[in-house]
Amino acid sequence: MSDFNNLSAEKNFEIYSKTINLPPIHFYFPLISKLTSKLPENVASYWQWQCDQHSISPMQSGGCFWTLQTYLYLNDYGFPCKLVETIPDEGIVISHRDFLDNSIQPGSKLLMVCLRADVDRHPYAQLHVVQNPYQAIPKRFMTLWESHFIPHWPQPSIIPRDHNRGDTFENVTFLGNEINLVPEFRNCTWYEHLKNLGLKFQKKLNHDEWHNYSDTDVILAIRSFGQQNGWRGKPASKLYSAWHAGIPAILSHESAFLAERKSDLDYLEATSLEEVILSLKRLRDNKELRHAMVENGYLRAKETQPDNMVARWQSFLTNVAVPAYKNWCSMPRWEQQLFFDARRSFISLRPSYYFLKSQISKVVNSRQLS
Repeated sequence: MSDFNNLSAEKNFEIYSKTINLPPIHFYFPLISKLTSKLPENVASYWQWQCDQHSISPMQSGGCFWTLQTYLYLNDYGFPCKLVETIPDEGIVISHRDFLDNSIQPGSKLLMVCLRADVDRHPYAQLHVVQNPYQAIPKRFMTLWESHFIPHWPQPSIIPRDHNRGDTFENVTFLGNEINLVPEFRNCTWYEHLKNLGLKFQKKLNHDEWHNYSDTDVILAIRSFGQQNGWRGKPASKLYSAWHAGIPAILSHESAFLAERKSDLDYLEATSLEEVILSLKRLRDNKELRHAMVENGYLRAKETQPDNMVARWQSFLTNVAVPAYKNWCSMPRWEQQLFFDARRSFISLRPSYYFLKSQISKVVNSRQLS
C-alpha cells in the first residue's frame, strides 16, 4: 500500500498531485444524490453496498462496478482522485459509458475517458478504456477512437472454494443473469447427463450470490456454443474469478478468454453440449488435472490481484491520460473543433458505410458459391 493511505482523500489528492504534477483526476458518478444509502468508504465494503442498492437498476450496476469500484481501489491505494456528481470544466474525467450522454462534449481544458464496457464508443471522448483486448485493436476508420485495454476487476469479496470439500467433485455452477443461460442448460436432457455423471447443476442467479464459490467444484460460463469467436465486447471476468476462487472452469470460445489463454491448464473450452459433458467427465475422473488447473489458476490470479490492477490503472492515468490531457489543452480551439467534426462526420456516415460493406460481402459470397 502507498504511504499516502494514512491521509485523507483530499490530502492525498493535494500532496500527490504536486509531487508528480498531475492535473485534477475525477471519477464522474451521477447517481450519488439518487442513492438511498451513503457511498462505501473503501473497496472492502463495496460488494455488500452494491448488493444493497435496490435503487440502482441492473443497467446501471455495470457503471458502479467500473466507475465507483475503480475510484475506491485507487483511493484506497493513495492515488489522488475525486468522486464527483457533475462533470468538471477542467482536468481528466473518467466514467462508464452508461453515465455519459451522447451530447456531452469535453471543453478546451477537459479530457474525457470513457469506460466503454460492452456497448458502443462515446462520440466525443478522447480516450476509451476497454475490457476486451479485441476492442483495442485499431480497425479501419476507427483510429479516431483511441482505446486502451485494462482487465475487468474480478468479482469483489470472493469467497473461495471451501478447502474442506477436498477432492469432492459434484457441483457444476453457473453464476450470472439467467438470460445468459443457453437453452441447452435448461432442458431435461442436460440434467439427465449430469445425473448419469453423478453431478448436480446449481444456478446462482442473484447478485448477492455471485461472490460465493464455497460449494462450487467447477464453473460453467458459456454464453453460446460454436466457434464464431464472438462476444467481442465481453470481459474475461468469469475466468479471473475462477482463478481467484481456486476452481477449474469450462468456458465457451470467446475472444476475451482466448486472449488470456497461455496453457491448457487455464480452462477447458467447450463449443457444444457434447464437449461440456466430455470436459465434466474428464475433470470428474482426473483429480490430478483438477489440482493442476487450480494451482495454475492461483498463479494466473496474481495478474489481476489489487496491487497489479491498481498499478495498471496508475500507469494508464499517468503515462497515457495525463500526456493526452496536456496535448489536448495545448491544441488551439479550431483544432479541437476539427477533432469533434471528424467524429461527427464518421458517425453520420457510418450507417451508409456498414450498409455498403454488407452489400459487397453478399456479392463476394454469392460469387464464391457460384
